[in-house]
Amino acid sequence: MDLEASAKELCRALKRLRFGPPVTHVYNPLVYARAGHQEYLRRYGRGPKRVVFFGMNPGPFGMAQTGVPFGEIAAVRDWLKIDVPIAKPELEHPKRPVDGFACKRSEVSGKRLWGLFAERFGTPEAFFAEHFVANYCPLGFYETSGCNRTPDKIRATEIGPVLQACDQHLLRVIKLLEPEWVIGIGDFAEKRAQAVLAGKDLKLGKILHPSPASPTANRGWAQRATAQLCALGVWKTRK
Repeated sequence: MDLEASAKELCRALKRLRFGPPVTHVYNPLVYARAGHQEYLRRYGRGPKRVVFFGMNPGPFGMAQTGVPFGEIAAVRDWLKIDVPIAKPELEHPKRPVDGFACKRSEVSGKRLWGLFAERFGTPEAFFAEHFVANYCPLGFYETSGCNRTPDKIRATEIGPVLQACDQHLLRVIKLLEPEWVIGIGDFAEKRAQAVLAGKDLKLGKILHPSPASPTANRGWAQRATAQLCALGVWKTRK
């Protein structure tokens, strides 16, 4: 099994699940934005990797538009050099349209994350030689208002099967990429890594999530994340 096959297995496990109010729409970019996700995996997902970063779930103007984790349009198109046709979700929220690479909105989290990697490594090839970025859950959940409802806010009876499927996918990704380090981007990802990967011969860590919803992230996120990675020993401090 490779990363593409694992993503397909994850989709099969999630396809049968249903969610009630306040969730009204569920997007799975691994399905309608499959072209973007496949291109990302084929170009950059060849293992092994020393470090695997992973986040929580797709942002409405990032992976939901491109199929790439933290997939801010400009970063994916101009740095990762991925620009492919993107379809529509089966049931599209009128306030959360999927315009693919024609989307005019920028996802701040993705811009910050990929911007840091671009600044430090220069080229995607240099970054992906030892690193990879994944997402834990591929589903985006939206309420009537268009508000993004994160997985940690979904009722336990509904999110339980999602976590089970995503845990298995995370295990497959780690087995395939054989990393030394697994770095959760934010608290949710760190907790899932601790729950799923405890006892394995891995080093676990966390960096501050780059979301603009975090006041701390809005004050020099790149410098803070770099300092965290250097303190862990994932990266070396530059003189």
